[in-house]
Amino acid sequence: MGEQIKLARLRRDIPVEVIADRAGLGRTTVWSIEKGSPSVSMGAYAKVLHAIEGMDQDLLLICKDDKKGRLLQDMGLTIAHRASKRKNER
Repeated sequence: MGEQIKLARLRRDIPVEVIADRAGLGRTTVWSIEKGSPSVSMGAYAKVLHAIEGMDQDLLLICKDDKKGRLLQDMGLTIAHRASKRKNER
């Protein structure tokens, strides 16, 4: 992920100092992110992505279509054996 962030920044010809300033982070943190350091918080990664022209919007797609989670949830649902006692509206 860090390498992809670095390549996105370089393709846009944005210096590390500008990204660090926009993200409110230090240059060393941005460099750590670009190296893929696991010790940097996910929030810092998100700030850097946002600083690269709003690339953080892609984070909203994570787990959007959680097929396995939905299947597990559906398996745990109880199903009523009878229909509810509603009066028919006529």
